[in-house]
This record gives sequence, structure tokens and C-alpha cells, in this order.
Amino acid sequence: MNNARKRLVFDVVVWSASLMFVFGLVTSEAMADSKRSFATNEKWKAECGSCHIAYQPNLLPASAWRRIMAGLDKHFGTDASLDAASSAEIGAFLERNAGSGKRAASVPASLRITDTRWFVRKHDEVPRAAWKNPQVKTAANCSACHSGAERGDFDEDAVRIPR
Repeated sequence: MNNARKRLVFDVVVWSASLMFVFGLVTSEAMADSKRSFATNEKWKAECGSCHIAYQPNLLPASAWRRIMAGLDKHFGTDASLDAASSAEIGAFLERNAGSGKRAASVPASLRITDTRWFVRKHDEVPRAAWKNPQVKTAANCSACHSGAERGDFDEDAVRIPR
């Protein structure tokens, strides 16, 4: 094999290895971000999940979770008050796992996750009729379309909109 051919093979190997390395970094960062979205706490799951899906903490920043926890006596029209110990444990869990990225960047005055820019952008292709479907009823009913919502899994490839 001549020197030019050896150099070409070397260059191809180096470029291929570099691309695989970069792809590995991007994939692991995406997987790490995905794993962070699966935070859990038994009290949070039991208390918040008794009325609606226990929304993953990374969907809102800590400041929004503090406001929500401070207003549980009038939680979106319902008294969801908790005893002091439960409130402290759930509040600490939510703040510890709160979002800090794009999902949590815009907090609407309503504090509704379904009113965040991120949520609206991710659901802009959902037909209006889907929200009125009796199996869906409301944008807050994540489990209607996301079978893994209870586990914090909102993978777009697994979405099934009821018809």
C-alpha cells in the first residue's frame, strides 16, 4: 500500500472515530436529560397523582413549584391542602428536581404547565377536535395520548391520540 492510500485510510478512520465520539456525546447527553425527567417520590406520587397526573418536576422551575405549593388551598379551583410534613417533603422534592432548561423557561401567570410556551409548541399540531374528545377532555390529561406519562415518558414516537 502506498503512502497516499495509507494516509487516506488513516484519515477515514480518524474522521469516523471522531464522528462516533461526537454522536456518543450527543446521545449520552440526550439520555441523561431523558433520565432526569423520571424523578420520583412516593408521597408526591400519591398526593399529586390522586387527582391528576403527578407532573414531572422538570416541567416548571423551582419558583413556580414554590408558588404552587404555597397556594394548595386554592389549587386550580380545588382545596388540595396537605399537612405540613407532606407539604415540606413534596415541596423539597419538586424544587430539587425542578426544571432549568427550555421546558421551564416560560412560566405563565396561570402556573399551568399546559399554558407554557414549551407545551403549546410541542402540541401545536394536535387537532382542536382531539382536545374535545371525551377520552381526552383536557390538555392536562397527558395519559390520554402518552401511555408512559405516569412514568414521565413523553416520547413523541409513542403518542397515540384517541379517535
